[in-house]
Amino acid sequence: MQALKNYIAGQWVESAGALKDVYNPSNGELIGQVPLSPQSEMDAAIDAAQEAFCSWRLTPVSVRVSYLFKFYQLLQEDLPEISRLISIEGGKNKADSDAEIKRMMQNVECACGAPMLLAGEKLMDIASGGMDGEVIRQPLGVFGIIAPFNFPGMVPFWFMPYALAAGDTLVIKPSEQVPLTMQRIFTLIDKLGLPAGVINMVNGDKDTAAPLLENPKVKGVSFVGNTATAKKIAMACAANNKRFQALGSAKNHTIVMPDADLDRVVKALLTSCFGCAGQRCMATSLVVAMPEVYDELVAKFVEAAKGVVAGDALAPDTDMGPVISAAAKERILGLIEKGIADGAELLLDGRNIQLPAPLDKGHFVGATIFGNVTKDMAIYKEEIFGPVVGVMKATNLDEALALIRDCRFGNGASIFTQNGYWARQFQQNASAGMLGINVGIPAPVAYFPFGGEKESIYGDVKAQGRDVFDFMTQRKVVTTRFFAEN
Repeated sequence: MQALKNYIAGQWVESAGALKDVYNPSNGELIGQVPLSPQSEMDAAIDAAQEAFCSWRLTPVSVRVSYLFKFYQLLQEDLPEISRLISIEGGKNKADSDAEIKRMMQNVECACGAPMLLAGEKLMDIASGGMDGEVIRQPLGVFGIIAPFNFPGMVPFWFMPYALAAGDTLVIKPSEQVPLTMQRIFTLIDKLGLPAGVINMVNGDKDTAAPLLENPKVKGVSFVGNTATAKKIAMACAANNKRFQALGSAKNHTIVMPDADLDRVVKALLTSCFGCAGQRCMATSLVVAMPEVYDELVAKFVEAAKGVVAGDALAPDTDMGPVISAAAKERILGLIEKGIADGAELLLDGRNIQLPAPLDKGHFVGATIFGNVTKDMAIYKEEIFGPVVGVMKATNLDEALALIRDCRFGNGASIFTQNGYWARQFQQNASAGMLGINVGIPAPVAYFPFGGEKESIYGDVKAQGRDVFDFMTQRKVVTTRFFAEN
């Protein structure tokens, strides 16, 4: 089996690094080998990006955006194959994989607005004598993207098209667990005819990524992963005077008020809790129900969740694929055991799911629901990142909002109600960065910033849209005065 290659200075380059096997989490099949590239190869990619920046920054923005128009078309034509790769290496069903690509394309569309979004500001006659003031935006240089396993396509596209449109250059390190998707995307990038070095890809692990944090030619780093790693990246970038946006872990609450339509709530929860096998930072992992609806909600939710079909990610009837690896499954099962030990009521047990060969070699956890969860339990405090959800009671909205406020993470939260006052109280007081009102997964579309609060993010600029242009450009203020000729 041929190993994947790096893409440096417009060329496919074989790595000298050791090879790591890549497996299909649905059935354990070997599907590829990815190099754990040495840091020297990352430095070579950074050098190529720095060299390309000198001319790319001066390329007219209309020309830079024209490459994105072509890129959009290629993505659209290749959607079936990219979707298949996302499914076989990441375990998502077809609907979730297709949705990921559509969000990728949406970010390309948004970045195509660069000629307007990057426009400067000017104020004439700021002082007597014909003095004017102007703010201009300029690209900064080389940026690094360190991508997670759970969205191998979408997350890099939170940053990639904006950097290209802004006149910056890039080095991307995909997750070594899911390298096939980005490899395929770079076959499309190779067709764009971009100047060599404008965008580069280096495969590898955390050691491979280290130069992105240390090399002075890199001006900033965009990262998505867990909070522990996000914090380390933020500290390393700060120490080396780099910009950073580091998105971390989540523990998302969904509040169910007494007037909520429970059938709609349950339908939303099935997708929010168990879509992508719970491996997304916007998944609901805690449902906070008012006493008036708790029992009925739990009964409806458990009964509906029994019908969630786990299976091969490519099978048309699969609702939920596997988790990413044996290690991930073991960690999730360990947290289920902690939930039982802490006294939570196990209402639906997904630990011993049985599937026929070859799926018996896959990493499957079935839909799992706990009842009577309390805030002192491990399953309340820790990010599970699997198809496990806890249901708990709150006596009123203020108590539910206090639960969100006291959580150290603040990525997303939702409320289900038809009461405008309750909805407004939630909007004003829920301490999370992305909120949903009668929406199960409040993930913003590309035109709005994506990011949380508290320990769910390090850095003050979020992903997607105008925020990324702010992150990847610098603003200069120019004060001018000209005099009449004598």
